[in-house]
Amino acid sequence: VQLQASGGGLVQPGGSLRLSCAASGSIFSNDEMGWYRQAPGKQREAVAVITSGGDRNYVDSVKGRFTMSRDNAKNTVDLQMNSLKPEGTAVYYCNAVLWRATRRYEYWGQGTQVTVSS
Repeated sequence: VQLQASGGGLVQPGGSLRLSCAASGSIFSNDEMGWYRQAPGKQREAVAVITSGGDRNYVDSVKGRFTMSRDNAKNTVDLQMNSLKPEGTAVYYCNAVLWRATRRYEYWGQGTQVTVSS
């Protein structure tokens, strides 16, 4: 499985960006996928996850502003980020967790930089 993230950039506070992650390989519609971010000097954190059951979970700091969506036909997941704040500046990573029989596999995309600054 390979994950290719795109869509990062520089945006002013209050602005919007849309990140996209294209997955290739043996990935199924019920595999868990998510977006994580890592700010300078901080640990990587989960921002939004679509679970294997289809639930969408968001970190509290982005609830109401970020929306994660999934297109199973295209094998893509997007993260629509609205009302961005400077603390949203980070490298954003696409993630996939696959269970095959009893084995867990985890994959990461290359990361895309999001900078929120005036």
